[in-house]
Amino acid sequence: HLSIASFPEMAERSITINSISKTYSLTGWRVGWAIASDRITKEIRKVHDFLTVGAATPLQEGAAFALTLGEGYYRWLAEFYQNARDTLYYALLETDLHPYKPAGAYYIMCECTDFMQRHQLPNSLELAYFLVKNIGVATVPGSSFYSDPGYGQFQIRFCFCKNPETLQKAQSYLSKIPKAARDH
Repeated sequence: HLSIASFPEMAERSITINSISKTYSLTGWRVGWAIASDRITKEIRKVHDFLTVGAATPLQEGAAFALTLGEGYYRWLAEFYQNARDTLYYALLETDLHPYKPAGAYYIMCECTDFMQRHQLPNSLELAYFLVKNIGVATVPGSSFYSDPGYGQFQIRFCFCKNPETLQKAQSYLSKIPKAARDH
């Protein structure tokens, strides 16, 4: 990957924005940064001052440490996520939900039309409620990811950036889904 900001003619015209959220599995920390020319960062600071407050010092310290991690961390993380993805994906394959196997995300989308019709669930929000109440697994409604919620009404999202013990519990809970479908 080459950043557009690495080209001399673009360095004064571009903004590089990044965060520690996804790469370091620190999604709740909300620590990020913008790299740009002095002229642009002056304007960014004006807006930033009114939109948010600074990140807490311990979070900044943790972020600084995370940025020192070497290549071994990235290899470990890729293997960790692949194992987590496979655990959840294969558990979902054993259910009446239809997972799409992701190639680079830490979540799995499922197409749930048949399951929803069997349980008379009108939309993905009701499906999410059903799964947490009856199965014990929290999900995110597919409608949350579209500008037109209708496009995601028969989808649900499962996140797998969890520790192995949590995924094993989820696997156990998900095994209830085929039985739940036959009981109704």
